[in-house]
Amino acid sequence: DKRRLAEAVELALRAGKGEVRIEPEGGEPIDFSESRQCCGVSYPELSPASFSFNAPLGMCPKCNGLGSVLEIDPELIVPDPSLSIRGGAIQPWATSVERGEGWTFRIIEAMSQATGVDLDVPWKKLPAKQKNEVLHGLGGQKVRVNWGKEGSENHGSWAIRFQGVIPTLMRRYQETTSEKMREQYAKYLRDLPCVACGGRRLRNESLSVQLANKNLAEISAMSVRDCDAFFRSLELGRSEKAIAEGVLREIHARLGFLLNVGLEYLTLDRSGPTLSGGEAQRIRLASQLGSELSGVMYVLDEPSIGLHPRDNARLLRTLEGLRDLGNSVLVVEHDEETIRAADFVVDFGPGAGSEGGHVVFAGPPSELLTPKAIRESATAQFISGTRRIVGPKERRKSRASLVIRGAKEHNLQNIDVSIPLGILVGVTGVSGAGKSSLINGILLPALSKELHRAQEPVGAHRTIEGIKNIDKVIAIDQKPIGRTPRSNPGTYTKAFDEIRQVFAMLPEAKSRGFEASRFSFNLKGGRCEACQGDGVVKVEMHFLSDVYVTCEVCEGKRYNAETLAVKLKGKSIADVLDTPISECAELFAAFPALSRILRMLCEVGLGYMKLGQSATTVSGGEAQRIKLARELARTQTGKTLYVLDEPTTGLHFGDV
Repeated sequence: DKRRLAEAVELALRAGKGEVRIEPEGGEPIDFSESRQCCGVSYPELSPASFSFNAPLGMCPKCNGLGSVLEIDPELIVPDPSLSIRGGAIQPWATSVERGEGWTFRIIEAMSQATGVDLDVPWKKLPAKQKNEVLHGLGGQKVRVNWGKEGSENHGSWAIRFQGVIPTLMRRYQETTSEKMREQYAKYLRDLPCVACGGRRLRNESLSVQLANKNLAEISAMSVRDCDAFFRSLELGRSEKAIAEGVLREIHARLGFLLNVGLEYLTLDRSGPTLSGGEAQRIRLASQLGSELSGVMYVLDEPSIGLHPRDNARLLRTLEGLRDLGNSVLVVEHDEETIRAADFVVDFGPGAGSEGGHVVFAGPPSELLTPKAIRESATAQFISGTRRIVGPKERRKSRASLVIRGAKEHNLQNIDVSIPLGILVGVTGVSGAGKSSLINGILLPALSKELHRAQEPVGAHRTIEGIKNIDKVIAIDQKPIGRTPRSNPGTYTKAFDEIRQVFAMLPEAKSRGFEASRFSFNLKGGRCEACQGDGVVKVEMHFLSDVYVTCEVCEGKRYNAETLAVKLKGKSIADVLDTPISECAELFAAFPALSRILRMLCEVGLGYMKLGQSATTVSGGEAQRIKLARELARTQTGKTLYVLDEPTTGLHFGDV
């Protein structure tokens, strides 16, 4: 009787608050529920937000969808496992064990007696159980800590719980109100994979939902190529196909755009900071292709950055695709292939800085080969082959090598790489082959950690041999030399410190009692107080962007009248800041330390820049060359390793 059965089920659900157990005659009982619940586990109603690690419904509650949590890293606690605990293996204990006294040292001794940990055995030779007890504590077990000299009136003992190095540091980091101590504890913190979600970012309920036996985290961990193949091979029933048709069409289109711009090797869950500049730019390009807008002007600043010549063709096809949709594509570029592929070329020159600012050629690229263009345009000279980038006639021989063994960060396939020293080494390969992973992910942080005690994480590898052949490593990248207008080539290279010393030595400065600090636009005394040495005054515009106007008191010169009255060969300190570096090199030729810095700036091709040019107006290529000049101007030991990340970025053929 179906009606009677239905009434029984309804009554049971009402009495059981939405749950009912059916016991078939002669069979196993079956539990049913009105809610999404089984075996004591309840599931929320699924929605797109349930699969987003940016939404509370989908994110892992422990790491808030980041996939990692800030925790104390045992590798930072024990940077050198070859040392014993008494020899300073445990970094936070190093000072206490060195002194051999104090409350912390007594706790260490008490822990040693309670656990049997030998304080004089190298850390790497201690059993795993003892290492775990030192780092994570003894649970509820207490240790007896003695104080005072044995036999004296002050002698006694106190039973305390040994929490372990990591829990103790974490508690102090969370409880301290001192910013200085917080920084001290933060040295041992690092983003580590979340233990709750295993770095997959989503909560367990969301990860339980599968498509073709794969959850969303597993699909996101696929490369673009594999993900495209997965969705194309997906077998769906008739009704499922009808439901998924529109979504699959979008998935194929978006993956197709990433394939077209040559990013088939990237995994979908790759974090943004680990992408190279070229990869990030091509991802943005792919999203624009996906929008299929028309009538738009796209402005791209050197899209070929970070691309191997093989990938240039793909990039150009993408740009042509944007153009063919009915858009205008404006590209600022030095790359020869891009120039040749353009429909129209506008060339600026003839030189840099004050020598530039003119249009020396405008027309189709084929006309760059005409005698008139070759005569007037440096670009045309290189495109036509009249001028070439010529390498050295003789090659240097290496004196030693650095050998990286077992490199397997990101795309690297557990390889051994030998890098010869004492010569110029070019690391090249197609985009995504593993260049940045090897140099910026493994070599640079490993050497910085070994030589300069840096704390940055090191990519997966076994060991690096030959570090004894270098004494320091210097990374020169394209990050800005300053984030405020106060920073400039003069201040960054320390040339301005020397210039202020020169002005302080002038007779007029001495008679007025001016010291070097008087010629700083950052300090009171010499600067214009109306603009506080900025040369401009900020006017706040409500509901609009702030407006900067030239200071009416100093007329943009940054200094007060008394400071400007001190002159060297007719130039005040403000005039020097407004002078091209090439002229400054002649002006200060008699001062060796200062002249060396200025000549080095000229040698890397920056003679056209003003010494006081604001750092916010310096291009990436110029910033890198300023950094290089500062390092080369220092006294050399002959054992320095310079690591440059694409130094030709932003450079014309002539500058290369």
